[in-house]
Amino acid sequence: MIQKQGSSFEFITLMASLMAVVALAIDALLPALDIIGLSINTASLVENQLIITMIFLGLGIGPLVFGPISDSLGRKPVVYFGFFIFLIASFICVYSEDLTWMLIGRVFQGIGLSAPRTISIAIIRDQYQGDRMARIMSFVTVVFLLVPIVAPAAGKIVLDHAHWQGIFYMQLVCSGLVAIWFWRRQKETLSAKNQRPLALKDYKNGLLEVISQPATMGYTLITGLIFGAFMVYLSGSQQIFHEQYGLKEEFPMIFALLSIAIGVAIFINGHMVLRFGMKRIVAIALYGFFGISLISFCLYYQNPNPTIQWLLFFFSAQFFAIGFLFGNLRALAMQPMGHIAGMAAAITGFISTLMALPLSTYIGQFISTFVWPIFLGFTVCGALSILLMHWIRRATKIRG
Repeated sequence: MIQKQGSSFEFITLMASLMAVVALAIDALLPALDIIGLSINTASLVENQLIITMIFLGLGIGPLVFGPISDSLGRKPVVYFGFFIFLIASFICVYSEDLTWMLIGRVFQGIGLSAPRTISIAIIRDQYQGDRMARIMSFVTVVFLLVPIVAPAAGKIVLDHAHWQGIFYMQLVCSGLVAIWFWRRQKETLSAKNQRPLALKDYKNGLLEVISQPATMGYTLITGLIFGAFMVYLSGSQQIFHEQYGLKEEFPMIFALLSIAIGVAIFINGHMVLRFGMKRIVAIALYGFFGISLISFCLYYQNPNPTIQWLLFFFSAQFFAIGFLFGNLRALAMQPMGHIAGMAAAITGFISTLMALPLSTYIGQFISTFVWPIFLGFTVCGALSILLMHWIRRATKIRG
């Protein structure tokens, strides 16, 4: 357990930075999607969305390798190797001349960045548990969300003064600084008693243990549904605000303001979770997420697009709800998995990503003209999440 206030602040900031390089790799590219599409000859706006979503495929695959290795060899070596893969993948993206090579580079960028992203969660779980873990995760996410607020603007500044390849170089510089900071200041957190020999059977045993725990599996599935809904916005936001609302210049500011809604909720959650508990907060947030989605869908189904004021209200309200969900859902899923934190983080992350990627890709193909399919997608995801939440309660009560 970290004891000193100063070191706690640095620990939170460092863990957030390990996650933030992922956000930078995603969000800084948003203002440049149309330009990158022209450069690599994409055939449609839907293909441009793949430049964003395919990095999540790598983020889902990578932990299956890095999680178990980190439980065997330690947390720090895995983070270093992940940054090295990210370096190679970034140069693949820079020199891509068609969509195929760009997507290959983006998948491997995701694989590389999945190491610091996954291992940061394992490091937190090594030192905290329960509501205290949720509180640390909340503060980590608040710091982490500073990057989505500024990343599109940073990407646009680079784009205005250089070329789209410069955004990838900016990502490399930032990730290199985080890697050096991690190397100098973070100690190894894997204890000898939790160190496990690397074996293929661990995948099977870990998967069976995750599946056998109703709370772990249920909250992981909810995470996948909410994450999938969020990815629809993330991959389609440039298309919606640029093409449907004609707000190309205002887009970085809009993206930043919407990200603040998540940050405010996460900050509030960090102060409320110890008082009210994760489960109660998750329940209220899920009902809010579903309610706003259902109202928006009923108002605008097969109608012209809503005003920009209503759309911003919708996204702000949804992201405020999501701010109470992401950290708590992950902490609830990991709670029974402390003895295999690395493996569990890998498996649960893979399952939720495997759900989110096809879900967001499917919904995303319907938003070329209207935004109401987003309202429908969010409504369905919210309804299924509520059903899963009640299933978790019953299954946990039966297990006693």
